[in-house]
Amino acid sequence: MKERRTDYGTIVLHWLLVASLGVAFVTGLRIATETPGRQWLNVLDAVLPRANVWVPHMQAALVLVALTLAYVVYLFRSGLTARVRLDRIRLSGLLGKGQVRIRSLSVVLTWGLFAALAALIASGGMLYFGVLAGYGVAMVHWCATWAIPALVALHVLVHAKFGGLAQLLRIVRPSRLSPPPPPLDAAELLVLLAEQSARLQPEAARETREEIPATEARLQPEHPAEQSWPPHPVRRRPRRATLQANPLIVAVAVALAGVSLIVAGDRLAVDQLHVHRIASADAPLLDGDTSDRVWRNIAPVTLATLHGDNFDGKGEARIEIRAVNDGTWAYFLFTWNDPTRSLKHLPLIKRADGWHLLHNGFENGDERDFNEDKFSVLFTRVNVILAGDRTFHASPQPLADKPATMSGRGLHYKPEGIGPVDVWLWKATSGGPSGWMEDGHFGTPAPPTPQQESHLAPYKGGYAPDPGRANYSDNFIAAAAADASIVPRRLPRDLAAMNAAMGEIDLDPDHGESIGSRWFMTEAESLPFSAELDARVPVGAVIPGVIVSGEFSGDRADIRCAARWASGHWSLEVARRLDTGSPHDVAIASGAFMRVAAFDHNQIGHTRHVRPVRLKVD
Repeated sequence: MKERRTDYGTIVLHWLLVASLGVAFVTGLRIATETPGRQWLNVLDAVLPRANVWVPHMQAALVLVALTLAYVVYLFRSGLTARVRLDRIRLSGLLGKGQVRIRSLSVVLTWGLFAALAALIASGGMLYFGVLAGYGVAMVHWCATWAIPALVALHVLVHAKFGGLAQLLRIVRPSRLSPPPPPLDAAELLVLLAEQSARLQPEAARETREEIPATEARLQPEHPAEQSWPPHPVRRRPRRATLQANPLIVAVAVALAGVSLIVAGDRLAVDQLHVHRIASADAPLLDGDTSDRVWRNIAPVTLATLHGDNFDGKGEARIEIRAVNDGTWAYFLFTWNDPTRSLKHLPLIKRADGWHLLHNGFENGDERDFNEDKFSVLFTRVNVILAGDRTFHASPQPLADKPATMSGRGLHYKPEGIGPVDVWLWKATSGGPSGWMEDGHFGTPAPPTPQQESHLAPYKGGYAPDPGRANYSDNFIAAAAADASIVPRRLPRDLAAMNAAMGEIDLDPDHGESIGSRWFMTEAESLPFSAELDARVPVGAVIPGVIVSGEFSGDRADIRCAARWASGHWSLEVARRLDTGSPHDVAIASGAFMRVAAFDHNQIGHTRHVRPVRLKVD
C-alpha cells in the first residue's frame, strides 16, 4: 500500500501553528489563574509554565498572526483552496453516508478551527490595544481558548476515522507540492476548439458520404479543386513565460512583512500621556475636585482595565488619566468607575464570645469583601511594548526557593538587571483621607520572614514600601485574625461618636458608605484595649479596623493626594516631584512607562491592562 503524504509547505505551517498554539494555550491558562473564579486552574500547576509568562504569551500571539497570514497566502498560491472549500456540495455531504460524510465533516471542522482562531486573535488584539475591550470581549477570548483544543481533538478523530493511522501519519511525511494548473487563456482555448473541429470535420464528411445512396452520390457535383487546396496550418499562440515563485517562500515573506507592520505600528501608536507644562500659579488644588481649570483643557488618555474582583461582577474599570507639571512637581488626575464608595477595611464586630474580624479570604492574603477601595500606579523605564508585564509572575509558587503564595495567585517582583519599578498605592481608608499615597516599589524577591515561611503571613515577593513610616496600622494582630476571636488594639473613647463618624453601618460589602463618613479611628479618639473599657461596649457593636496616627515620613512620604467619590466614579488628584532622587523611584520624564489598576473593595484582585502608557513630559 502506497504511503500517504502531504506537501512540505502544509507540514511546516501545520507544526509551527501547533507549537505556537500550544505556547499560547498554556501561558494563557497560567495568566487566567489570576482571573476571579478561575483559581481552579491551579490544579494544572505542575504542567503550566511559571514566572514571567506574559512575554512568551505575547510572542506566541505574534507568531499566530504571522502563521495565519502565511497559511492564507499559501493556500491560494499553491492552488490548495479546494481542500477547504465549503460549498453546497460539501454541506449536503453531511447528510450522506460513509466517507462522503467524513470528508464533509472534516472541512466543516477545519472552518470551525479557522473561526475559533480568528476569534482568538481578534479578541486578543482588542484586549491588547484596548479597542472595544470589555467583559464581553474577554469572554470571547476565554471561550475561543477552549474551543480550539476541542476542535483540534475532533479534527484528529475525524482524520483517524477517514484513513486510520496512515492518514494521521501524512502530516509527518513530506512530499513535493504538485504545481497548480496554468490559468485559463481564452485565446488558447479558441485555438484548441478550432483544432478539434478541424479533426472532426473529415470524419463527419466520410460518415455522411457512406450513408448517401450511390445514385444520389452520382448526382452530387464534384469539386476537384477542393482536394487541391493546401492545408491551412493552425498557428499556436505562444505561451507566456511566467515566473513561478515557491508558494511557501511567498507566504513566509508576506507573513514577515505583515508582522513587521504590526510591530512598527504598535511602537508608533502606543498610548502616550502628555504631561503638559503649566505655570506654578496654575497648579491644581489637591481636593479631588475635577473642576480645576487646568484639567478642563486637557484631553485624557482612556484605558480599559479588566479581570479585577467585584465591579458589579464584571471586573472592569475604565480609567481616565490627565497630567501636568510646573517644572518641579507633576500633577495627575485619575478618574475611574466604581459602583460603591467602599471604606469598610477589615472592621471588627463584637459577638457574645468576643471580638471577631469581618473578612472573606484575609487569612490567605486575598480579602475579597471587607477591604477598602484602592488605586495603583506603576512606573518603569523598561520598554515593555509587545512583551507584557515583566514584573508579574503568575503561579502559586513562581520561585522554587521561596514560599508559595497563600492565595494561589502570583507574585510581583522584578527580574535581575532592570531598573527601578516605582509603585504608588492609594487607599480609601488607610492614609488616603489624610492626604498620603503609599510610595512603594517592586524589587528582586525578598528573603521570606519566619512568619511567611510558616504561612502565618503572605509572602509578597518583591513588593515593599519605600523606606520611612506610614500613619496607619491595623486595629488587630494580623497573625491572630483568622482565630475564632481576637483582641482589638484600641477601642473608641466614645462609641456613639465613632458610630456617627462611620455613618450608616451596613455590613453588606456590596453596599458603599455615605459621603462624609470614615472608617478609621485616630489615636486621639481611642484608647488601648482594656477589660473595663471593653465591658462598656455592647454585643453587636462594630468598630474600624484601621488606626491613624501621625504623618508619613521618609521616602514613603513623597506623594500627596486627595480623592472624592460621586455618581459611581472616583476622582483622585496626585502630586509628586518630577524627580525625588530616591533610588526606589522613577523620575517623571519622557520615555517612562506607566500602568494603572483599580481595586473594588478587595485586597489583591485589581484590574489590569497589557499595553503600557508612555510619558511625554514638556
